Amino acid sequence: MGGQAQAHANRREDQQEATLRRRRELLEAADRVVLREGPEASMNAIAAEAGITKPILYRHFGDKSGLYRALAQRHTDALLGTLRAALDRPGTRRERVEATVDAYLTAIEGAPQVYRFLMHPTDQAGADTEKGFDAGRHSAPLLRRLGEELAAIIGERLDLGPESAQVARAWGHGIVGMMYAAGDWWLGEHPCSRERLVHQLSDLLWGTLAVAADAPDGPGL
Repeated sequence: MGGQAQAHANRREDQQEATLRRRRELLEAADRVVLREGPEASMNAIAAEAGITKPILYRHFGDKSGLYRALAQRHTDALLGTLRAALDRPGTRRERVEATVDAYLTAIEGAPQVYRFLMHPTDQAGADTEKGFDAGRHSAPLLRRLGEELAAIIGERLDLGPESAQVARAWGHGIVGMMYAAGDWWLGEHPCSRERLVHQLSDLLWGTLAVAADAPDGPGL
């Protein structure tokens, strides 16, 4: 009896692993289409890229909103890893601030179509049944998550006084909002080099951050 139960558990684990592996493959196919087509990427094109029918794609993600959320999770995780690495690099606090701003701008510059898919709506939804899908409506949770994650890092590393937690959240969301707005403008117009914009944004951030004390038990910023 115990052997049958174990065999059943093993089969269930194998099925779960196969489902997760297939989901990763579908997300990689979606990434390839988004890299080519940006916000105009359709469920039809993604299904064709993956070599499946659209109903099978729906079975994994539900609809375009579900696929969007999965892609947003994937790219936000990668971006957060990149930003944390920049904050942890050797150097002065100013150098780490500049490295973090540069990491964000490098990420959106390196994959502009992915950025536009995640952050901008499209009027080209007619190719799909998901008429009216609006990536802009879904981008707020992505920015909020980035703000909360950055706030947690700031709270760990800086002593901001008796209201440290609230100040860290204000700074986290404010910095993300600034980088998003400035990066969006810069990506659309390219009025200056990335290096120049990094320096300008770091100057803006540098005021209070320059004199803030490190948290007593934190790794410092």
